[in-house]
Amino acid sequence: MSESILVEGTTREEKYASLLPQIRALVEGENDLIANLANIIGAIKEGMDFLWVGCYFVKGNELVLGPFQGPVACTRIGFGKGVCGACWQRAETIIVKNVDEFPGHIACSTESKSEITIPVFKNGKVFMVLDTDSRSLADFGETDRNFFQEIALIIESLPG
Repeated sequence: MSESILVEGTTREEKYASLLPQIRALVEGENDLIANLANIIGAIKEGMDFLWVGCYFVKGNELVLGPFQGPVACTRIGFGKGVCGACWQRAETIIVKNVDEFPGHIACSTESKSEITIPVFKNGKVFMVLDTDSRSLADFGETDRNFFQEIALIIESLPG
């Protein structure tokens, strides 16, 4: 769960708290969105050891894979399809405790057991979905939602 001990004496919340200033420092002064996303995603993957961390960009009527860390991923996802497409359609964060129980879940990796998706906005519209998968069931909760929504705000403030 989101408050579980990850490393001797370090909670997930404490790990996230240490990641935020690192992520802010990584993007400071850099104007390239892809470079910034690659570093943000790399920092999250390295710092939290999730199965998969990445993003999908809204392009026309589908989501197209952007920078990611982890196993190979689905390249394109339709509007409203799977967890990422539902996040885009609803324009809200979605936490899935068991991906096998999510109607229409797209299984890019059989290792994925739970998932969190966060919409990222530009000009009042979803322009990207930030997606994170875990090898554990029910691995995401409010602590994760708060952290990833903070990351979405950082991304929204970036140029590009």
